[in-house]
Amino acid sequence: MPLEHTVVGAVATVVISNPAKRNAMTTGMWRELPGLLQELAADRGVRALVLTGAGDTFCAGADISTLREPGDHQQALSVRAEEALAAFPKPTLAAVRGYCVGGGCQLAAACDLRFAEEGTRFGITPAKLGIVFPSSSTRRLVSLVGPATAKYLLFSGELIESERALRTGLVDEVLPAGQLDKRVAEFTGILTSRSLLSQAAAKEFATGRTDRDEHWAEQARTSGDPAEGVAAFLERRAPRFTYEV
Repeated sequence: MPLEHTVVGAVATVVISNPAKRNAMTTGMWRELPGLLQELAADRGVRALVLTGAGDTFCAGADISTLREPGDHQQALSVRAEEALAAFPKPTLAAVRGYCVGGGCQLAAACDLRFAEEGTRFGITPAKLGIVFPSSSTRRLVSLVGPATAKYLLFSGELIESERALRTGLVDEVLPAGQLDKRVAEFTGILTSRSLLSQAAAKEFATGRTDRDEHWAEQARTSGDPAEGVAAFLERRAPRFTYEV
């Protein structure tokens, strides 16, 4: 299966698996991802999602051989997959090692958070192929790293190391070799212990929505999470949040 997935506890993990081509995304994989995400979003037991690559690399981008297919349907499929990942209603985290290039970087940027192993290399390479990077993907990149770094990546197609990716905001944490999986497990444990009400509202507000304050105020009034959070704090115990999306 090119896209593998597991659910352990409250964490779903989606694995990009095409090792013969450094986990490059095929047309079929782009097409498959939105449906898989919809299925996992509907699972009430899932409270966070991790996207990663099989083996020692994340994703080397789109499978170049499929770019010879007529039309621009692969780019449309990649944007649809990216948008489905960005719209996932629960926290998402890309666990990145090896190469995160082109479409791989497009997917990682669509996640809420990105943790990388030292030595990971990031790049967005359409300029090497004469391809126009999608406008929505460009805007998302700019929102993460700012216009100057976005232009550096898009104009040159050059790869940058994990340390520079951390400095520019492309990734949130860089871990020593061998420590990425442990840190991801630790951090997703933190995420799943928090209020999904708080997370879902923050995720929506972070996209720039300014017309949903009353909606989320009503959700807070009816969910029970605020009362549970305060009670747990006063009783010095772990909260048991129940809000679902």
